[in-house]
Amino acid sequence: MLLRDKLKSDPGFQYIVDSMNLISAAGRRALLDTPFLTSPETVNAELDNLDAVIAVVSAAESIHTVSEIKHHLMCLHDSQGTVANLSQHSVINEVELFEVKNIAYTAAAVSRASEPLGLKEIFSLPDLSDVFDLLDPDHTGLPHFYIYDSYHPDLPDLRKRMKQLQARTDDPEAATPYAELFSQHSDIQHSVEATLSQRLWPYADMLAIAVQRLAYIDILFAKAGLATAWQFSRPQVSLSPETRYDGLFNPRLLHRNQEQHKRYQPIDITIGNGLCLVTGANMAGKTVLLKTLGIAQLLTQFGMYVPAASASVSLVDDVLFCIGDEQNEMNGLSSFASEIIKISEVVRLSASQRLLILIDEPARTTNPVEGKAIVQALGDILVARNSLSLVTTHYSQLGIPCRRLRIAGFREDLVGAPLSPENINLFMDYSLVEDNTDTAPHEALRIASLLGCDTALISLAEEHLHNDTTT
Repeated sequence: MLLRDKLKSDPGFQYIVDSMNLISAAGRRALLDTPFLTSPETVNAELDNLDAVIAVVSAAESIHTVSEIKHHLMCLHDSQGTVANLSQHSVINEVELFEVKNIAYTAAAVSRASEPLGLKEIFSLPDLSDVFDLLDPDHTGLPHFYIYDSYHPDLPDLRKRMKQLQARTDDPEAATPYAELFSQHSDIQHSVEATLSQRLWPYADMLAIAVQRLAYIDILFAKAGLATAWQFSRPQVSLSPETRYDGLFNPRLLHRNQEQHKRYQPIDITIGNGLCLVTGANMAGKTVLLKTLGIAQLLTQFGMYVPAASASVSLVDDVLFCIGDEQNEMNGLSSFASEIIKISEVVRLSASQRLLILIDEPARTTNPVEGKAIVQALGDILVARNSLSLVTTHYSQLGIPCRRLRIAGFREDLVGAPLSPENINLFMDYSLVEDNTDTAPHEALRIASLLGCDTALISLAEEHLHNDTTT
């Protein structure tokens, strides 16, 4: 599984990836091809590299060096196709020869610039000086390339004569000899391209390594910049089945609230194997909680820091989301049908893999009798699975033997001001509390009343609620 496969799992994860300041085209492609890491050794190794780069970019004395490296990386093309052509012993053209020279130039420049940083192991780049010399016969020391005169003894005179004929644009007698010279020039150029390609074939693997490592350096700088700017922290890899976050926050929502001058409340949460049911009133942040947990898990296992004050993360084989409106108009599926297909996939995959399963209010779009039965059946299965499962629900009396967390929810005492649709989030306590009951909170009517909902409607609703609970 690659990072590109998870980009559409949640807009919040896409938001973070899009916010990474990648310098090069090669870096952007390589980021999308980043693998989902599932072993503690590989995750820790990636985070160790990130630690080292963060230390460098945070040091005042490294500012100019880091800027120089980034400047060189800006010129790095996504030359994967060119290198692949050389690997297949194909003849490459003048543009591709320029790309090869540029790889060699950039590798040498980044290698020289990074020497004072003490990152030799991470920034280790192959020596491509022979490649550069081959493509720089006039010893210009520049990354530019064309078929130099020195590549063939006939080129200087041929080009001189072509230039003279080009100056005679109004002379019809110049057209035929120019066409002949142009044909000779093309033949020589193709011959030079073939010769240079053959001499470059042995360097194809080294060029591929150089592009890969230069792209990786770009990615590390982007990860480091994001982590420091957004105050992310390094997650510890938990060797137990338990995941814990202190001060977990959703970056996209935090930034939106900051722009609107609204408060944001980070949360603390610990989860482990089996099922945890999460309850809470509408607007209490249950969906945001699930999305944020998924984002933090993905960031950890793609080798990045997480949006939390501290974190200890148990690794999984995959993160499965079942959140939001699952209606698929293109396939003609309703919300319920699409949701059930995804839940069925969760049940199937969790039988053989350790997953982080995040399901938001399952079966909420069907009739409540059958919906409750579906949630109970899903809960019975997930309780026994070796996965970390969080399911939000409004159903009560489910009878599932599992852990329950409740979002504290609405508190009139939090703000000394009248409640309104504009400030309702100020009255919400988003912290999580253990809940040993099997009853979902009933706060909808109270909030509706405080928001000024029609009194007759509220009274009738309370009467129906009382009748339902007493029968």
